[in-house]
Amino acid sequence: MKIVIAIIQPHKLEAVKKELYKVEVNLITVSPVLGHGKQKGVNEVYRGVKEVGNFLRKVRLEIAVNDNFVEPTIKAIVKGAKTGKIGDGKIFVYPLERCIRIRTEEEGSAAIG
Repeated sequence: MKIVIAIIQPHKLEAVKKELYKVEVNLITVSPVLGHGKQKGVNEVYRGVKEVGNFLRKVRLEIAVNDNFVEPTIKAIVKGAKTGKIGDGKIFVYPLERCIRIRTEEEGSAAIG
């Protein structure tokens, strides 16, 4: 089992969801987040003063998957989120030690679905 975490641009969320549904990945947690990467945020001028390095709005997806769904999940996220421009985002994959479905108390792969 793995947990796939993706940080993407907010306007790409619907496209990513569509691609995930195509590969039968339906269990997704979405959170709004702020951050920046190499571009170090955005530069803005407020009342004539240049402000540097403000955080950018992003969306964080957390997706628990069984091992055979890791690659299809990654490919779906890339397909839905990629614009080819800086700021497209990142994907992180971590081992998932344990998963429990609260309703049935199932554990492991069965709990993920």
